[in-house]
Amino acid sequence: MTTCCCIIPDYLLNTIVEKGTAPQHIVHACQSTLEKTKLLQSSRVEAIASAQRQPPSEGIIPPYIHETIARTAATVEEREAALSTLTHDAKRRTVARPTRQLNRTVYNSQHSWDDPPPRDKIAIKEGGALISEAEDPTKDANECYIGLKKTYDFFFKFFQRNSINSRGMPLDSFVHFGVHFKNAFWNGRELVFGDGDGIIFNGFTDELDVMAHEFTHGVVQYTSPLDYTFQSGSLNESLADVFGIMVKQYAENPDNPQTVDQSNWLIGEGIWAAGVNGRALRDMKNPGTAYDDDRIGKDDQPAHWKDFKKLDISQDSGGVHINSGIPNRAFYLAATKIGGYAWEGAGPIWYKALTSGKLGRNATFKEFADLTIENAGKHGDEIKEAWQLVGYPFPDSRSEL
Repeated sequence: MTTCCCIIPDYLLNTIVEKGTAPQHIVHACQSTLEKTKLLQSSRVEAIASAQRQPPSEGIIPPYIHETIARTAATVEEREAALSTLTHDAKRRTVARPTRQLNRTVYNSQHSWDDPPPRDKIAIKEGGALISEAEDPTKDANECYIGLKKTYDFFFKFFQRNSINSRGMPLDSFVHFGVHFKNAFWNGRELVFGDGDGIIFNGFTDELDVMAHEFTHGVVQYTSPLDYTFQSGSLNESLADVFGIMVKQYAENPDNPQTVDQSNWLIGEGIWAAGVNGRALRDMKNPGTAYDDDRIGKDDQPAHWKDFKKLDISQDSGGVHINSGIPNRAFYLAATKIGGYAWEGAGPIWYKALTSGKLGRNATFKEFADLTIENAGKHGDEIKEAWQLVGYPFPDSRSEL
């Protein structure tokens, strides 16, 4: 079951409340964010469950079944029939190139807590001009409008994906949601951004990887049935970070994109306000080292399976943000072992695994790792070694759900 996927995990906001060392109005704002997020999550379950999904394969029979038939066919006729079907499907997919259908609308929520957010004030519509500083001193609407294009362009250019659902889905987004709302989220049909508070959290639209992270939650929703709990939820979070970091590496400066060795592999690099002891929200290269501050606690992400956190459903939905550090580091290792640009090396392998149609609702780290190895092609050794360095084959991983 997909739920309201937030960039700031509940446990982090809870820590701020429990420690109580932040100014009292900030503590109250964190409590308000937690309460509103729970309401949003509850109200979205039914709506998201009925949301239209893009099938993992264009045909009712996925290609991998025909590939298996071709390999194991008892007769020449069966083998040739399977190969003919594969050839026909491949030609159809080649001819049916995606059409560019970028369609953005950025709304100003005007600090409303309504769900869905109000649509009576459009800040920028597709093709419109950026708004003036007088209209929006924060520049959130402009940043959101520009960031959505950069994210859309990345997925279209490198993965031939036409918007979130690959069918030209309009990109509706909302800025200035709530009052000092300390989060950004994908709620199943749109992207929503709070303002932060300027004391612990900065705004959420000026971080391109944060926007791409939430966009990718939508992509995951339309390509796989990953439940947002336990290991499958950690994979969901990790995939959002994986594509978020690639968008950052490429689109922050498309004329001079970053190689895997040039990237700092930080997610939410500017999310902490001045005075907070933190470099980012997550560090994919070194999980568990992104922040350490008296007001927000210490980054608790594990980097290896031996440190996997066995949490119940009430704790970060079973550790979806916390344990995502393990597959995050696996991607970092895979990308750097292959080298070059991540979207040309490890990225396509992760995308093929995501869109393979083989991911189950309760997929484990091992099951996802196996899919990346299966789709690794000439990079099989590098991919397998990357996973081994974080604990693959994850002994007894199914029992950890």
